[in-house]
This record gives sequence, C-alpha cells and structure tokens, in this order.
Amino acid sequence: MRQQYAIRSLILVAFFVLAGFAIVTQMIRIQSSNEAQLFLAQGSRYSGEFQMVYPERGEIYDRNGHLLAGNRTVYEVGVSLKEMKDPHALVYTLAMYLGLKQEDVYNQLVNAPATWEYVVVQDYVGAETVNSLQGLVKQLNDADNPRLEGIAFKPHFQRSYPEDSLASNLLGFVARDGRGYFGIEEKYNDLLAGNPVQVWVPSDPNKAMDIPRVPNGTTLVLTVNRDLQSKVESILDQSLTQYGAENGTIIVMDPRNGEILAMASTPRMDLNNYSNYFSLYDNGSQYNRSIGIAYEPGSVFKVLTMAAAIDTGTVRPDTTFVDTGAIDVGGITIRNWNRDAWGQQDMIGCLQHSLNVCLAWVSTQMGIQNFYGYMEKFGLGHPTGIDLSGEAVGRLKIPGDGDWYPVDLGTNAFGQGVSVTPLQMLMAVSSITNDGRMVTPHVLYAMLRDGHQYNVPSQYAGSPITAQTAHTLNDMLSTSLELESSQALVPGYRLAGKTGTAQIPTEYGYDATHTNVSFIGWGPVDEPQFMVYVWLSKPSASIWSSETAAPVFSRVAEQTVIALNIPPDVVRSQIVNK
Repeated sequence: MRQQYAIRSLILVAFFVLAGFAIVTQMIRIQSSNEAQLFLAQGSRYSGEFQMVYPERGEIYDRNGHLLAGNRTVYEVGVSLKEMKDPHALVYTLAMYLGLKQEDVYNQLVNAPATWEYVVVQDYVGAETVNSLQGLVKQLNDADNPRLEGIAFKPHFQRSYPEDSLASNLLGFVARDGRGYFGIEEKYNDLLAGNPVQVWVPSDPNKAMDIPRVPNGTTLVLTVNRDLQSKVESILDQSLTQYGAENGTIIVMDPRNGEILAMASTPRMDLNNYSNYFSLYDNGSQYNRSIGIAYEPGSVFKVLTMAAAIDTGTVRPDTTFVDTGAIDVGGITIRNWNRDAWGQQDMIGCLQHSLNVCLAWVSTQMGIQNFYGYMEKFGLGHPTGIDLSGEAVGRLKIPGDGDWYPVDLGTNAFGQGVSVTPLQMLMAVSSITNDGRMVTPHVLYAMLRDGHQYNVPSQYAGSPITAQTAHTLNDMLSTSLELESSQALVPGYRLAGKTGTAQIPTEYGYDATHTNVSFIGWGPVDEPQFMVYVWLSKPSASIWSSETAAPVFSRVAEQTVIALNIPPDVVRSQIVNK
C-alpha cells in the first residue's frame, strides 16, 4: 500500500515539475516573442514623452563682473479643463490675481473648443504673483471641496535686465519669441541661446534624475566698463538738455586694442519693456547711432586729410599757406567757416583755426589718387567689423562715381560730401594714436562655456600711415588745442583732438541754421589709453562744436581717467623715472 502511495506521489511531483517547466518555458517564449517586444514598445511609449528642452540663455557681464543681462523665472498659468470643478471660483480668482477681466477668463475656460484639454490663461507671470496664487490654491484645495482644482503653473525663463536702460543701445533685447534683436543679443544670439535638445521625459517622477542635463547658452563678458558707461550716459543726457540737441552719441574706446569701454546713444529704452520700441524709434538704424547712422562729420575729418598729406610728404607741420579766404576747386569757390581770410598759416594753424580753404588746398596738392587712396586705407566706406548688429557703412564718393565732381576733392578734405559713422571715424583715427596701426573695434572680451573662459584677441585693420606720421599728428593736434585754449582740455593731462561743425545736407542744399557738432580726442598724448568721440545733433544753444561738443569731451575725459585710474602726466612721469 505504501509503495502504491509513493508511486502516486512521484507521479504527481513529476506532473507538477513538468507543468511548472512548461509554464516557465511558455513565459520565456512569450516574453521573448515579437509580440512581447511590440507590447513593451507600446508600454514604453506611454511611460513618458519626448520634449524639446531649451537651455537657459547665457548671461552678459561687463568687464568687471557686473551683470548686464540675465534670466528670471516666470510662469505660464493655465487650467486643465478635465480637472476643473468650479469654473466660477477659478474665473474670480484668476481674474483678481492676474489683473484680467472676469468675462474674458470665463470665455477662455467655459467656451473653449471641445477638443481642448488645457487653456493658457496668462503667460510670463511673475514669481511673486504665482507664489501668492499657489498659497491660495493650496489653502482652498486642502478643504473637502477643492474649488480651485485644475490650475497649473509651468515655469520657464524670461530675459531680464537688472539695470533697465543702461547700455540698452549696446545690448539689444530678447523678445518673447526667444530671439535677440539689435546689439549683442542679436549678434551673438546663437551662442547665447545655446542648442535646444529633444529629450525623453519619464512620467514617473522618481526617474527625474534620468533626464539628461541640457547645457546653458554661452555666457559673454563685454569690454564695457559698467561704471564708465553709466557716467557717459549721464553726461550725454545732461548735454542734450544743456545745449538743446535733438540726439547724440558718445563712444569711449581703448586705441591700443579696440576695446569699447562705453558706448552711449539716445534715445534709450527700458529693455524689460521693449514694447515701447516703436514709440522711440522710426527705424532700426536709430537704435544705436554710434554705428547705425552715417552723417557728414565736418572738420573732424581734417585729421585724416592732414595725416595723409604728411604721410605722402605733401606738407610738413611747418609748411606755410597764405589763406586768402577762398579757393577754387573744380570751378567752384570754397570758403572758410566764417568766410574770413586768415593770412599766412602753418599746418598747425590750419588745424587750430579749422580752415576749410587750407585743407582743400592740401588735398589738391596731394592729388586725387593719393587722397582717395588714403581714405580707402582708413576704411571709409567699409564696415568696421564691430561685433554688433545693424552697422551702417557710410559713403566715400570716388572719381568714376556718377555723382562725384572735381570739387569733391576739396570739400571732402574737410568732411563735407562724405558720410561716416562715429565708430568709423574712431577706427580710422586710431591709427594716429597707435603708431600708425588701425584697430578693429569690438565689444566682446571673453566667452564662458563649460567652465572654461575663451578670451577674444585684438585685431588690427592695417597700417594706413607710418609711426612717424602718427607721432607728428599727435603733437600737432595737441599743440593746436593748447594754442586755442580749447574747452576740451583737462587740467593735468595733455590731450589731442579736433572739433567738427557740419551743416546738415537737405534736398534743397545745406541748412546753415542747423549743424551736427562733433569732437574726437584722445590722451594722454605720450601714451594714449583712451579715445572719445562725441556727436550732438542740431544743438540750439550754439551751432559750433567748440562751444558744445568740446566741453562734453572734457567731461567724458575726466570721468575716463578716473575710471581707468590714469594718473596726471606729472605723476606718471615721476613713476617712470623712478
């Protein structure tokens, strides 16, 4: 009997072992089958979703680490229509906190298309408002009747400018489409924005760590000195009021390497409220007049004419010229700014008294080929290559152009009939301050990416004149300022520079009642460390540069030597001699 039970037990054990083995085999077969792989793929499809992740935009700093452009977290406030339980409570709450009309919110929520599951009520809501709203939602939804069920908050970044309008003409702005407009924001938009990446985002919050990190956009460090930029903007604003000018621009550049230390222009806008753009500007060229608008500069151009004449050996500083008050060029009579005859003058006197007749004579002595050949070398009629968007190129008419006439050789010599931007003039004259080498202006100092800093090297745009010519012009322009007792002088520093007063061309000829006044200057003369260009448009207090732009230059130069910690000439000479 026992043997019979043992056999039955063995049979049952064998049966269950075989059944178990069959089950395991079947499980393995099912799990490894094509159908199983299909089901797994379908399951994975619902375990998360692919999302396009946009990196945080790179920040912008000045050369000393002051934040000029950053990002702040804002929120999209919306409602999940499937989860909404009390539309009236939601309408009242959202309208009150977001400053909207109740009827508009009600229409969004109640009259939404049947296929919609989610409605955006308002985007770009500040963190403070959202925190208050979240507190109320939590408080009411803790009750037995969650009346505010369905509200959702989606954070994202918005460009922010902590100093509002400071350096606005230089920085540009980022609109809600995420694209940069004007200035640095547009020129380096791709670097700043970074590369969006499509990533798999799991539905399981416990797997949030599996989401790959998307690198931020590149952070930029500018050559600009924030404190000097602020001072220059303040001086410009005061000057417009003091002299009754319509608009203006001031640029400060290091002539040794082309670094822009400050660039101010009017009008400026609050970059956090770019919606007022169209009320400030008629077109994009007005956004930054330093680079966007070309104009006839007047007598500041005489610096380039004299540099070319000395470099070709046409004249020397002691070359004399008898000014009779008029000269005929191409059959047209050219006269001085005050229509007077100044008698015998050397070349320093011609610059000091800004004599049109003398400079027209100089250009005719050089000849067409030399004069226009040098102006080409100075880069006139070509972009400077500044790393800002929206640069104009101006125009240098040359023989062969349909609207060039022989008289242009004379008038171009003193800055009439030729158009330049302030930055083009600054770049061209940098050759005089830098041993004959012309620098390429730039505003990018360094890029920060993945923990590494990449500095931007300086570039040079050629050597239009010799070092000896540059030294000669430096001394001539410094002497002419001192002899004139110019309002551009700064006590303790020997500076060089030139005024420029230009009548404004119209379709009916030149307007004698309105002028563009300019001044270009630099210092210290023995070792130039800064250049300044000033342009004021249509000043009403005086039409003369010597009474408007020159004193503005002096104020800017005073602030520049402070910002750059440049000791007075006497102190520097004592330091060198120790």
